Amino acid sequence: MDEKLPFSRLVPAALQHIAAMYAGVVTPPLIIGQAAGLDTAGMTRLIAASLLIAGLATILQTVGVADFAGNRLPFVNAASSAGIAPMLAIAETSAPGRQLPAIYGAVMVAGVFCLVVGPFFGRLLRFFPPLVTGVVITLIGVTLMPVPVSWAQGGDEHAADFGATRHLALAAFTLVVILLFQRFGRGFVKQIALLLGLFTGTLAAIPFGMADFTALKEAPVAALPAPFAFGAPEFQPAAILSLCIVMLVLMTESSAGMLALGEICERRTDGRTITRGLRTDGVATLIGPVFGGFPTSAFAQNVGVVSLTRVRSRYVVAVAGGALLVLGIFPVLGAVVSLVPMPVLGGAGIVLFGSIAVSGIRTLSEAGLDDSSNIILVAVALGAGIIPLAAPTFYAQFPAWAQTVLGSGISAGALVAVLLNLFFHHLGTRSRHQAPALKSS
Repeated sequence: MDEKLPFSRLVPAALQHIAAMYAGVVTPPLIIGQAAGLDTAGMTRLIAASLLIAGLATILQTVGVADFAGNRLPFVNAASSAGIAPMLAIAETSAPGRQLPAIYGAVMVAGVFCLVVGPFFGRLLRFFPPLVTGVVITLIGVTLMPVPVSWAQGGDEHAADFGATRHLALAAFTLVVILLFQRFGRGFVKQIALLLGLFTGTLAAIPFGMADFTALKEAPVAALPAPFAFGAPEFQPAAILSLCIVMLVLMTESSAGMLALGEICERRTDGRTITRGLRTDGVATLIGPVFGGFPTSAFAQNVGVVSLTRVRSRYVVAVAGGALLVLGIFPVLGAVVSLVPMPVLGGAGIVLFGSIAVSGIRTLSEAGLDDSSNIILVAVALGAGIIPLAAPTFYAQFPAWAQTVLGSGISAGALVAVLLNLFFHHLGTRSRHQAPALKSS
């Protein structure tokens, strides 16, 4: 992990990490920015901020600062998709123009929560077995699926051509291209099938006038994100509770990623390493909203890259973090993402969010579902998480704080899963097939 590769190997390996995670980094700002009603300039700033914070967090994680922060593993940190649904719920219950301040206030408190709980998190892991985390990860993919479906129809529900055949055809074309690259591609090409699909779909949209170059023309070449450019943070109790629940899930994911990398790199991951890693998550989550960032956590796809390529050097990932930092400082580079038409994002988003749900299902498959109590737990938690998706007005008569917490399928499902896990496996009884607290796989 401490090997310093020659330039000829260092750069391609770093680019491979960026290719694997770039779409995931820009997804939260794209979705939240639309929900907050940002214009193209605002979206460009939001994307640049996410890239900047991802770069800083990744460098801090891989290089480290004394014994305070940084797990010194080939570990990528960036804005997690797990926070999207709760943040959308916060945006829906906030006044117009105040959505982002409410979100950022809750995110900052979640960062403080992570810093406080991080050193003791090992004792809490038994409350987040694969049974619970599997439910949450599955719900992340399922509850976010309406987003790419809306993108595939054009993105703007109030537009006259929303759902037009040309939008659906472009989304379908992009999806087919991704599937073809995944089926017939080899090595690096197969790994970046999603990006190649986005690129090909955008090229196909240009002759039909479906690509908007406005953001690219207006974006500044270089600019540092301004502090609190989207307004001073607002601290709403219900929003804070919702994101603190999500932060627990993100901390579990990060801990699992660190354990997995420890096994892949043949270096034992101890409690101090996990504490330093979680502290980095907390610092990035706390500071990120100052510039326009969101909750930060591990990127599982990059753990997969290390496993597949066997390139374990943490300096490779540090260089990838530097590249993300450059992308964030030069908004014109981040604005390139805004060229991608909504239907193209929709076709790719079906793959992206569907794969998140598959990751959750894979985790659940290892969670002892031959036990009837576990089956009931998963069934009820998934049901609670799908209620806001199936019936968006189900909690309309509840207080505002309850709508924020329960209106997010991820928060509701996570809360129910944790409570039922306590009820079945911790309150005066022991499950015959109780799952381990955390599995690195």
